[in-house]
Amino acid sequence: MYRIRWIVRIAILIGLFSSCGVSKSLKDRPNLSTYNPEIPEITKTSDSSYIYSNNSLTKNKQGLWELYVSGDPLQRGLITGALTEDLFQEQEAIFLSKVEELVPSKTKRYFLRKFLAWYNRKMYKNIPEEIKAEIWGLSRYASQNFNDIADPYSRVLYLHGAHDIGHALQDLALVGCSSFAVWGDKSEDGSLILGRNFDFYAGDDFAKNKIISFLDPTEGHKFMSVTWAGMTGVVSGMNEHGLTVTINAGKSKIPLVAKTPISILTREILQYAATLEEAVSIAKKRQVFVSESILVGSARDKKAMIIEVSPHNFGVYEVPNSTQLICSNHFQSNAYANDKNNQKHIFESHTQYRYERMEELLGDHKKITPAIAVDILRNREGLKDNDIGYGNEKALNQLLAHHGIVFKPEQRLVWVSSNPYQLGEFVAYDLNKIFKDSLNSRIGSTLSIPNKNIEKDSFLYTQAYQNYEKYRVEIHQIKLAVADNKHLTPQFLEEFKRLNPQFWETHYWIGLYNYKRKYFRAALNNFMEASTKEITTVPEKAVVHSYIRRLKRKLK
Repeated sequence: MYRIRWIVRIAILIGLFSSCGVSKSLKDRPNLSTYNPEIPEITKTSDSSYIYSNNSLTKNKQGLWELYVSGDPLQRGLITGALTEDLFQEQEAIFLSKVEELVPSKTKRYFLRKFLAWYNRKMYKNIPEEIKAEIWGLSRYASQNFNDIADPYSRVLYLHGAHDIGHALQDLALVGCSSFAVWGDKSEDGSLILGRNFDFYAGDDFAKNKIISFLDPTEGHKFMSVTWAGMTGVVSGMNEHGLTVTINAGKSKIPLVAKTPISILTREILQYAATLEEAVSIAKKRQVFVSESILVGSARDKKAMIIEVSPHNFGVYEVPNSTQLICSNHFQSNAYANDKNNQKHIFESHTQYRYERMEELLGDHKKITPAIAVDILRNREGLKDNDIGYGNEKALNQLLAHHGIVFKPEQRLVWVSSNPYQLGEFVAYDLNKIFKDSLNSRIGSTLSIPNKNIEKDSFLYTQAYQNYEKYRVEIHQIKLAVADNKHLTPQFLEEFKRLNPQFWETHYWIGLYNYKRKYFRAALNNFMEASTKEITTVPEKAVVHSYIRRLKRKLK
């Protein structure tokens, strides 16, 4: 009888996931009839350089991949896929192998596939046709190893919403971006300067192969963006008219249906807007499924603004009486003044702390230059320069950023960080030059301007940095020991504590280890020590104090 009930429930679920518009979404394909279907034949000129017609992919000495692609939507997708095929399949494997780890059962993966199809059933209606054509071309080069999750086209389409889901699931600590803009009397020469850290963390391997993409589409504006293989959306970028976009997550409820991914909206803005007004107009047209702040800078307007979007609201934030604009992870416009979700996020999270830290650091300088902007993005201290430990999300530099980036839109200049995090050399690019150069002048040489690069952070050469890298390895060992109740030596724990002593999590994890091993007096001391540090969020602070109360009761 139990088995019959189970089969009936499964049948109902399959029926649900197969209805509600799922069939239409799975069958939807972009109209490719007006595009060039030619399959690119790539020429490999070296181990790190590839060309096709006027298109190229080259790895520079800083380890950044420089991609130049032109053509109609289908050709852009096919060429990008062909040039980046190895990187694309590696990136996809990094992302999707996690699914197999979490869902090892083929039966459960079957239901996951059904759920994904149902969840993303409206996404195809909310993505421009040319982007779908580009994704179709790109998906021809996707791995065949993950077809049990979704077919290649649907899978690449779905992955463009992964960034949004990461933003919605803030508790997973996938995001915590910081950005700012200055102009007028606050910048070195009066022109607009923007800086941002993209703190989307999906593992070290995911951040390893960054791509600096330069796109020359048949329609719209030429633009650059910092991306990864398989991604056609934009998280940080600037177009040929000096319009920039960067995105910062707001607090979102877990969405019930996917619509327009934020990176697709910002891509559309970058490709088709040249002014702030045009950017707002495009943003208003799209239905998003998470909350996001889009910081837009404009060379033509000589200033920046924030477009704040969410599933049920829309706002624009400007600073008419100021020449600096700051954006962390909460909304600031009047449209969200009474938003309880936003207010709770400000109170409980680290977004307000980082906002105030940016205010402090900008206030330390009368005039901001690109080099000073980079210094701000790299700053590891807390408010009033307090030592809050390495890796603390309250710091602007959390030592996990996918990339840092600085724009100077009126000059069409951009600086992009190289590994590790935003500590490596910031590589300079001139969009005016890049989009005018022929293929012959690009092949075999970097697209960057080496004499304008900003040097590596000196922190890389310190013992503190070496200690932090060791700390990142050892904290995983402690977490595994806690999960599996394994023994660690006292010497190991003392050494671990010395590696990052000012970070609250250092003492928290030692405390949790001692608690699990029933070393209650030691655990109490550890949690008490953690409580004296700068704990990242209100809920995390509550957890620490709950252990302190519990242990005091046990030790009475």
